[in-house]
Amino acid sequence: MQTQEIRTADLVNRPRPSAEYVAVGADGRDLGLGRIAERATGRLLNQDGSFNVQRLGLSFAERFAPYHQILALSWPKFLGAVAALYLGINLIFGLAYWSLGPDALSGTAGDSSPQRLWHAFFFSVQTFATIGYGQIGPVSMLANVLTVFEALVGLLCVALLTGLFFARFARPTAAIRFSRQLLIAPYHGGLSLQFRMANRRSSELIELQARVLFARFEKTPDGRRVRRFTPLPLERDAVTFFPLSWTVVHPITPESPIAGLSVAQLEAMEAEFLVLVKGTDETLATEVHARTSYHPTEIVMGARFADLAGADDGMRLTIDLSRLDQLEPA
Repeated sequence: MQTQEIRTADLVNRPRPSAEYVAVGADGRDLGLGRIAERATGRLLNQDGSFNVQRLGLSFAERFAPYHQILALSWPKFLGAVAALYLGINLIFGLAYWSLGPDALSGTAGDSSPQRLWHAFFFSVQTFATIGYGQIGPVSMLANVLTVFEALVGLLCVALLTGLFFARFARPTAAIRFSRQLLIAPYHGGLSLQFRMANRRSSELIELQARVLFARFEKTPDGRRVRRFTPLPLERDAVTFFPLSWTVVHPITPESPIAGLSVAQLEAMEAEFLVLVKGTDETLATEVHARTSYHPTEIVMGARFADLAGADDGMRLTIDLSRLDQLEPA
């Protein structure tokens, strides 16, 4: 469904609220965005929850945080980096064994130079992984010293990778899936702003809380463009249990910050709806967070979310998460 402008008469010419906040929440707390956020015109928060911020002015030592960067990598990138590291280390040691000459390793006599390189590489793999088939072995003193060094590197790498794998598996994260669209849908005779979400994991989340911030640029009386942040009041901002889906609703009342605004006006204001969700992972007994944002181009008018109820065996509730983004005419 294509994004449309709001044409509903009840949404037009409604008064704008007078009380708003500049990077400050309704409870008076600093949102952590500050006045510097006024200078950026792009999206503050990406849909995947990452902030669209680049940190400059740091030295290499200050930027160098491999542990945190590795933990933040996706699993495909992490496994690809592990494979590249494994092959790279063995290639380096293989080249080192090969450079020691034809008499450095036993079992390679009479081989051509390319064959010796392959044998040296496979011997490195056997040494690194402590396999030791016995077909090839070090002969010269330099080859034995290199074998000792590689065995030490192998032990350290295995210990390091084991710790990284454990840290990645043990790191508490929320696997909340948000709908791709933000709806303006009918609500108790009026209109509301809606999105929905569901837990992708079998582990349960409890005491879930949601906050939605309305960010946009406005002009001050002296002509400056400032980015303002206004918390949107929700129909329900917390749920105790989260086994099914949750449709988060902001009723568009006359007091709502978006009352009277069309999608075109929201785009002109470079508006953005920032979403923060936090709850407790019951399995880990740890608080987890999830974030996303919606742009006016992702707003859909005249629709509502389709029912998620799946096949029912008569004994338990089921939901079909493949229908999380499906819409129906409102």
